[in-house]
Amino acid sequence: MFERLGLRKAIDLLFHFPRSYQEVSECKSILELQEGLLATVVGLVVDIDSRFGFDGKSSVGVLLAVEGGGYVRCAWYNQPFRREAYAIGQRLLARGVVKSTGVAYQMRHPEITPLDPEEPAPAARPRPIYPLTEGLTQRVLSSAIEAALPLAANIEEALPLDVRKNAAVLLKTGSDTLLPIQDALQQIHQPVDMLQVNEARLRFIFQEFFVLQLALAKQRYLYQQQRPAPSIQASALIDARIVKRFPFVLTEDQRKVIEEVKADMARTIPMNRLLQGDVGTGKTAVAQYAMLSVVANAHQAVLMAPTEILARQHVRKLQEQLAGSRVEIALLVHSMPAPDKRELLQRIAIGTVDIVVGTQALLSEQVEFSKLGVVVIDEQHRFGVEQRATLRTSRTAPHYLVMTATPIPRTLALTLFGDLDVSTLKQRPPGQSAVQTYVLDSKMIDRWWNFVRQQVQAGRQAYVVAPRVESDDEKDIRGAIQWWEELNAGPLGGLRVELLHGRLESEEKQAVLERFAQGSIDVLVASTVIEVGIDVPNASVMTIADADRFGLAQLHQLRGRVGRGKHAGFVGLIPTTSSSRAESQSDSPAQTVDQPLEKVQWLEQFAKIQDGFELAEIDLRRRGPGEIIGTRQTGLPEFRIADICKDEAVLIIARNLAGQLIAADPELKNPDHARLLRQVVAKHGKLMPIGDVG
Repeated sequence: MFERLGLRKAIDLLFHFPRSYQEVSECKSILELQEGLLATVVGLVVDIDSRFGFDGKSSVGVLLAVEGGGYVRCAWYNQPFRREAYAIGQRLLARGVVKSTGVAYQMRHPEITPLDPEEPAPAARPRPIYPLTEGLTQRVLSSAIEAALPLAANIEEALPLDVRKNAAVLLKTGSDTLLPIQDALQQIHQPVDMLQVNEARLRFIFQEFFVLQLALAKQRYLYQQQRPAPSIQASALIDARIVKRFPFVLTEDQRKVIEEVKADMARTIPMNRLLQGDVGTGKTAVAQYAMLSVVANAHQAVLMAPTEILARQHVRKLQEQLAGSRVEIALLVHSMPAPDKRELLQRIAIGTVDIVVGTQALLSEQVEFSKLGVVVIDEQHRFGVEQRATLRTSRTAPHYLVMTATPIPRTLALTLFGDLDVSTLKQRPPGQSAVQTYVLDSKMIDRWWNFVRQQVQAGRQAYVVAPRVESDDEKDIRGAIQWWEELNAGPLGGLRVELLHGRLESEEKQAVLERFAQGSIDVLVASTVIEVGIDVPNASVMTIADADRFGLAQLHQLRGRVGRGKHAGFVGLIPTTSSSRAESQSDSPAQTVDQPLEKVQWLEQFAKIQDGFELAEIDLRRRGPGEIIGTRQTGLPEFRIADICKDEAVLIIARNLAGQLIAADPELKNPDHARLLRQVVAKHGKLMPIGDVG
């Protein structure tokens, strides 16, 4: 059972922290007892009885005359040994949840502590509540942790005294220093009061954040010191030539971020910048500017996309905007025929290809560049922290521009991308209107499909998105394949409805997308393969089936696929129970029951909010960081006690102090800092370039 909780050694028990505490009230008489609350009473045993029910179950009751007045009955069910455990006249302390029988107060299965006649009752203390697993009780786990607590005296202090002092001042704790680890372990497991709980928790929350931020700060330092990057100069002439290529006027936000990128790339220290922007704010234009600046300085550029579909779309757009120029653009993906790939790799190696767009095929050891100047990573959250570190182990030191269209809450950005400078795009190009979003109940679905048909008849195109490729009957989720079949046979019959999902061959997926982009498909029924980056300006309406199965950030990404051109965009959200069939369910009462209120409420909340950053903050609080980003995918650590949603102030202070320490002692050679380095390597060694972890 301990193994299931990750507790393999006795010392692990010390770092199995309580998830909460029960504050126990100390009562002097029954007048202070409250129904349903945990309480402590002290009294003498005046009666012991046994009772039997018609069902054969037995109970033992011990009646206490409470010091201060009144009586409380302590009851245990199916524990006959209790009758022999206590004696009339014995003084006991009983701690349990108070129940009222209408006649008297009762505690069922209370904790009992025998007391000597003159012994003072111990003061009420907060009671730790630990995470458990099936079969393991709070009492057993608490006893094991209590037995292991003497080990705390032998645990090495990881946080240097000066760090604990600085943190205490910045966190305004009122103390000279954060608690030493031995005191913090004692107080977190056996606190006298909630003040001690808070002091101990703060010490461990700070330590978790500080060690992570130290790893990120050291990674940043190591990368910047490895070797110089090329200095990319964007003269007024180069700037004018690049800007002239854009078929639109840059927004003020885009101009501001481009200036940040230009300043970074002009230095010989490698740029390390995260560009996050809401849907439709024009991140790709900033990336294109960076790549063309590099090409103008006789270097190569790389654009890495998470999917082949998106990589091919990037190539098509670049070729359209650079038509007639001498810039050589090539696509590198896993599905290429071997002879074509060998030829392309040779051209990349000798430098005759200026911009290489690709997928994870770019990470292959076979890919060598002649003069690599910048690497642009599109949709960073699809690759992850460790893969970003892997890219940086190449023999060159290019500049890095990392992009994401998923707005990232501030605390998550500091945690996941603490090694990067952050630029943000919020301003939308002029003329773009908000996408109108509706939550559809079962009575509205027929009208919605009529609206979709009207949009198509007016020359527009539509998406229908399902969370799965095939149906899941147990969860009552319809897959994209089933939606495609039913829509073709039902409400959208006669229209050109086609299917797209991740299981199709690469060439087939690309062919479907190209037909949709060319207007040869009216309605595209798809899985979430279209979530990121798909750009078809003529698509004006989207239906999202089983919308409650998606997170808010993912819904926002999907919504960003419509309304990208001159036509208004519309999105219909169908909750799970409303989407059980494509046709109207008005004749089937069992199918018209709508989603539970809380799910409909957050869908309605999403429908009203257009700001992706606001939605990201709501999603973070609602689902937590692990579910939003996926810890295994990104390398986001699983904190024992810290919570990036609640502990932002501590995270920012930990980040600042970690940066100061690395600036003062980048190699962590100070003996006090060497202990920290061991923690950094043990917990976050994968975040640092190979060979540089000490």
